[in-house]
Amino acid sequence: MGYVRGLGRSDARIRESADRDPVSFWEGQARLLDWHTPWKEPLAWEPPRARWFEGGRINACYNALDRHPDKSKTAILWEAEDGSSRAVSYAQLLAEAERAAGALRSMGVSKGDRVAVYLPMVPELPAAMLACARIGAVHTVVFSGFSAAALRQRLEDSGAKALITADGMYRRGRALPLKPAADEASRGLDVRAVVVKRTGQEVRMGPRDLWWDELEGSAPAVPVGSSDPLFILYTSGTTGRPKGVLHGTGGYLTHVHSTFRWAFDIRGTDVYYCTADVGWVTGHSYVVYGPLMCGATQVIYEGAPDYPAPERTWRVCSKYGATILYTTPTALRMLMRRGDPPPGCDLSKLRLLGTVGEPINPEVWKWYYESVGGRRCPVIDTWWQTETGGMMISALPGIEELEPRPGSATFAVPGVKVSVLDESGAEAKAGERGFLAVDGPWPGMMTGLWGDEERYAEYWEKYPGKYYAGDYAVRDADGYVWVLGRADDVLSVSGHRLGTAELESALVEHPGVAEAAVCGVPDEVRGESIAAFAVLREGASCGSAELSDWMRSRMGAIAAPSRMYVVARLPKTRSGKIMRRLLRDLVEGRKIGDTSTMEDPGAVQDVRSAVGRA
Repeated sequence: MGYVRGLGRSDARIRESADRDPVSFWEGQARLLDWHTPWKEPLAWEPPRARWFEGGRINACYNALDRHPDKSKTAILWEAEDGSSRAVSYAQLLAEAERAAGALRSMGVSKGDRVAVYLPMVPELPAAMLACARIGAVHTVVFSGFSAAALRQRLEDSGAKALITADGMYRRGRALPLKPAADEASRGLDVRAVVVKRTGQEVRMGPRDLWWDELEGSAPAVPVGSSDPLFILYTSGTTGRPKGVLHGTGGYLTHVHSTFRWAFDIRGTDVYYCTADVGWVTGHSYVVYGPLMCGATQVIYEGAPDYPAPERTWRVCSKYGATILYTTPTALRMLMRRGDPPPGCDLSKLRLLGTVGEPINPEVWKWYYESVGGRRCPVIDTWWQTETGGMMISALPGIEELEPRPGSATFAVPGVKVSVLDESGAEAKAGERGFLAVDGPWPGMMTGLWGDEERYAEYWEKYPGKYYAGDYAVRDADGYVWVLGRADDVLSVSGHRLGTAELESALVEHPGVAEAAVCGVPDEVRGESIAAFAVLREGASCGSAELSDWMRSRMGAIAAPSRMYVVARLPKTRSGKIMRRLLRDLVEGRKIGDTSTMEDPGAVQDVRSAVGRA
């Protein structure tokens, strides 16, 4: 197929060293950071608990900002949704973090206290996180698209002492309020608020509320224990209550610093652009901590990726001369539907492309490689989770040459060992689907779930001594790992378990389909039947019958949808995830639930109309 093999710095010694002695290997990686006190023991492992670099003391803000000798270098190239921009140097970002840290300390926030951050994608967001880390406080970032009820739940669960928010935010050309939601969420709680001025909307300021730009003070970086908490990040689970994933400091920083360098082959002249919102773990690890610890210059974009036009992502890349792009398959499918990047967008400086968040199907991979990367850029498909902290499976152009295989995440990163296991715990044969597990421990692993020790232990119960990732995977004959999607996101059709990711990938392989979603609906005979939704590419005219036949030919009769809908849009959250729960409600004619995190409410009517016409 002619895919490039990598960027060139092949170093088999890294893997050899990691395989021979993983703990000593990670010690070597940890020494690349600045420690205030060296560790006494590299790893204390009492399954399922791991404490990395015990006795060592370190500060995350210091490693992200203070230690860089050239603080005049640009840290953030910020693009507002309206096209205005701001360049923030490492010196300026450090000054903001110092000032905010001093103000938090004067407000009574100290080491170990929790601070919630409810901000849009503005430079003050990473500054707020780093301010917390500077004084040893624990930040919990709440995605700005979440409702007041979701924020309230996180404030109460974490016991946050302070909340950093904004008057409002811009989304698709509209100024949306944030402070009213923050006020509603914190009503009756002993929480002080700091407010960033973003939209200029008039907001109510309480007697204990402070404006960000009026904060005063300064604070030195406080060394904390390597296993002391850095942040809590809430993520969804199989129950209705979100899990507060807790990450420590020294091990997490080591893992993220290493994998960022290995995966992106980061160089001093690079302009790195990750499209993730900082409210999600990708934004924590590969927008804030990873790039800043490596002294990178990166683009942060405020708004919707297709506003005011579908090519906005490409225009941002062109404007700032991005050399590395890291985005999601969901975003790529949306962009692919709109066509190739227009001629006016100069993407010639791109040299490396990456994806994250879900398995990427081969058709999208090929389009990304050919139409975006011009057949010259390696494409890396990274697999990891909120719980793992950083990348676990990925091609690594920074340290080795590797033949990519579209749709495969390739191999585990050095110092990490993954297994594909059957129900009994035995290694699955090549080509056979199994469950993905990690032979623990590794430095970036979560240190626990906030206030829920029993739930944390469940990750390690299915296969004792191994972390159960909850994903299906398969290894091919050459050892490449192919992640197939969530093992608990499956349909049971006539006793056959079918993964939604597999079904959606098969549908997107149709040349006329840009995006797809499937959900299960009750069926008296088969238990569940499949309802499938397709968004067509521009100019395509295929109908429901043709797409159903396509599914049957690709996956077999068992996978043929009982209901096939062609829709203009799919309902998604503001982070780009398809709301399958809502699709199921619409198909079954139920009242739809909470839509507060939906990106485009008009998509509901599109689906409702399609369901009504069928």
